[in-house]
Amino acid sequence: MKKHSARVAPLSACNSPVLTLTKVEGDERCRESPAPAEAQMQAGAEGGGRVSRCCWKCSVTQLKKIFWGVAVVLGVCSSWSGSTQLAKLTFKKFDAPFTLTWFATNWNFLFFPLYYLGHVFKSAEKQSPKQRYRECCRFFGDNGLTLKVFFTKAAPFGVLWTLTNYLYLHAIKKINTTDVSVLFCCNKAFVFLLSWIVLRDRFMGVRIVAAIFAIAGIVMMTYADGFHSHSVIGIALVVGSASMSALYKVLFKLLLGSAKFGEAALFLSVLAVFNVLFVTCIPVILYFTKVEYWSSFDIIPWGNLCGFSILLLTFNILLNFGIAITYPTLISLGIVLSVPVNAVVDHYTSEIVFNSVRVIAIIIIGLGFLLLLLPEEWDVWVIKLLTRLKVRKKEEIPEGNGDISSGLPNKSRRTRPSMSSFAH
Repeated sequence: MKKHSARVAPLSACNSPVLTLTKVEGDERCRESPAPAEAQMQAGAEGGGRVSRCCWKCSVTQLKKIFWGVAVVLGVCSSWSGSTQLAKLTFKKFDAPFTLTWFATNWNFLFFPLYYLGHVFKSAEKQSPKQRYRECCRFFGDNGLTLKVFFTKAAPFGVLWTLTNYLYLHAIKKINTTDVSVLFCCNKAFVFLLSWIVLRDRFMGVRIVAAIFAIAGIVMMTYADGFHSHSVIGIALVVGSASMSALYKVLFKLLLGSAKFGEAALFLSVLAVFNVLFVTCIPVILYFTKVEYWSSFDIIPWGNLCGFSILLLTFNILLNFGIAITYPTLISLGIVLSVPVNAVVDHYTSEIVFNSVRVIAIIIIGLGFLLLLLPEEWDVWVIKLLTRLKVRKKEEIPEGNGDISSGLPNKSRRTRPSMSSFAH
């Protein structure tokens, strides 16, 4: 007998299975390769596995972001409320809000060194401090940080930074910390109004409502204490501080745009340099004119001053760089949560009266702040969500009816035993 060699001609793309001939001990046997349907099932299973792995990775990433978000929220809340309470405590021994502002602003110089340490530990391509500085200086322009740029782009923000912190601290002397912290939340409404007017940002009705809530809350907060001169001055100082903060943010976006982490760290360190060079003379003048006077340097509570500065530095670090590890909305929630924390502390440490007007004002301002956290396309998302819910309800009703009708015959078939089961 002649031995036959098995050959397979190449097949065109067709639906028939591929036949592979193999010779085993003179016999030719036929072995089928997987059909396209089975191949599709295998590919689908592999694709499903990849999708599930991707979904798992996405869910883990989101969980990490939420976990870090909770940690950042707690950090923002504790640092902001802690610095506010510590400032109130400091003024009992050291009545010098501008000097405290100047002292705390000097700590901003640590921003860029701290950023560079993070760059060294995290970045794969490590650069020298000089190289990193030069790269971050491009933020100010092609020529870097020149003297002209320093006075035109850095100095105005140094003035706004000092005014924001000074007015806030001076208000703490006049009114309780709860009112100060809740009124400062109005700065987000002021940012929206200025952005709408100056930057021509998108008009949003819900944010206009939030701004109205903020203004109504300010009026009600003033009415809560009966329009006394002491409380009116304090409220005006906080509103001024919130306005300076809003102007700082809008001008930054208008003149400098957006900044990377290294550029933001360098910018904040430059503000500290401006503070040392040009603001130092003001505390000296206030001291010799006895506006902010202390008899001896030994009575200065250095522990309180350093503690306040560290808490404020921590707050600004989390506020500016927290978006690297979590969502910006969660960071903003930390500022709102500082209000109830300050309220609890004031309840046990001061003679604050939480009458109905004050409580309503706090709720209105807080609600306005939360409305401002809504994304620009929130209404589109809500409409899509409602549409999906309606479609699902329409799909569930026919499916439910089909299951009931198809289930009845199946049940009747199961209840009828065939005669063949009793044949034996």
